[in-house]
Amino acid sequence: MPNASVLEAKKAIVAELTEKLQNAASGVLVDYKGITVAEDTALRNELRQNNVEYAVVKNTLTRFAAEGAGLSELTECLNGTTSLAISTEDPIAPMRIINKYAKQFNGAKFAIKAGFMDGKVLPLNEVLAMADLPSKEVLQAQVLGTMLAPITSLAIVLKAIAEEKGGFVEAAAEPEAAPAE
Repeated sequence: MPNASVLEAKKAIVAELTEKLQNAASGVLVDYKGITVAEDTALRNELRQNNVEYAVVKNTLTRFAAEGAGLSELTECLNGTTSLAISTEDPIAPMRIINKYAKQFNGAKFAIKAGFMDGKVLPLNEVLAMADLPSKEVLQAQVLGTMLAPITSLAIVLKAIAEEKGGFVEAAAEPEAAPAE
């Protein structure tokens, strides 16, 4: 029988992990076997820059936390080496970054096991499809660019018409005051 203090510590870890899973916009479980320290450091730095929390997790504790958070479908993939990347802000960021590294390593030593978003476990093909979406900032810029395109085109056409008709009408210059004698 485990020591009471060890058991309490594990219960606290499960409770904290359950809360993180419930509050996360999205997350990805990863099989990370075989990556080097330098590769792991680069991955962690990029995740940190995008406000994604990343940690190696124990499968048993994560299993209890996933069940407590209503994500019991994740328990099927909790075997071998497992790490968890979660975000409370940008739901696409963990998927995009983890997928980028999985592609870099050809999935041989770093692969996505499962993912979830808004409290629902996603099929792996959906996780990969979302991972290919651009970042939130890029999507916002694309939408803004789409909205501004008609206005910009109108301005260009109006300028061309004005130039064709003889140029712009200059603002009337104020008459110069006569010098005082």
